[in-house]
Amino acid sequence: MTAAALVPGRERTDEDRVAVRIDALTKRFGSGAAALTALDEVSFRIGAGEIVALLGLSGSGKSTLLKHVNGLQAPTSGGGTVLGTDLATAKAAELRALRRRIGFVFQQFHLVDRLTVLENVCTGALGSLRGPRLGLFTYPRPVREAALDRLDRVGLADWAFQRADTLSGGQQQRVAVARALMQEPRILLADEPVASLDPESSGQVMRLLRDVATQSRLTVLCSLHQVDVALSFADRIVGLRRGRVVMDVSTAGIGREEVMRLYREVGADPEAPGALPHHGGGAG
Repeated sequence: MTAAALVPGRERTDEDRVAVRIDALTKRFGSGAAALTALDEVSFRIGAGEIVALLGLSGSGKSTLLKHVNGLQAPTSGGGTVLGTDLATAKAAELRALRRRIGFVFQQFHLVDRLTVLENVCTGALGSLRGPRLGLFTYPRPVREAALDRLDRVGLADWAFQRADTLSGGQQQRVAVARALMQEPRILLADEPVASLDPESSGQVMRLLRDVATQSRLTVLCSLHQVDVALSFADRIVGLRRGRVVMDVSTAGIGREEVMRLYREVGADPEAPGALPHHGGGAG
């Protein structure tokens, strides 16, 4: 249930229904004959609370797309809206405000090894604090208490005062998730969050992301390579090839072999009828 549904007399807005709306978004790097088209008229919607896996070969545009959703890169043409912010016209201050509402989990955990687990999680609140923080106890007590709560949610409260570099890879990624949750985000982006983890740790992290997203009704866009993980984790799969959306399907009722065609049919024409499953999805 959204916040809008809890307020008597308040009608649901478009932002309550659609968290991400991408319309003909194109991104080119360079100019002239040497220009590289990283995204080519990409269009899709993600409904509020929906969990979407972004699949595609390396170089297909997944990371570039995530950076646009987060307002870190500006489109060459086209655009869309994220939580009501227009990606093509937003000023720098608007984009900074948008990023405070979006959590980001990276392939490399980006923890500070020498800091405790708890202080690493506290850094997730820096966007809402003034001035630098040097040491755990320079963070306000409510921030430290919130960080402990986030660590408890990811099952690592007992490790709060250990150095981050004493944890396993899977544990470090769970700390990174806790840090992202310190922003109290509306959207959670994850860029290959389990690429550097073993299968057991990968499963634990993806189950955690799914549970956190469901409990907090987060909208999630997660780039992955593992088809089986995507099918068990996501509500929907959006597939990219050479910067274009060539697959957009619900994970309900689709099999692994159908999704694997995204990787195998590299030379296929994405415009050919029936070339790949493309049922559409998300909120309209």
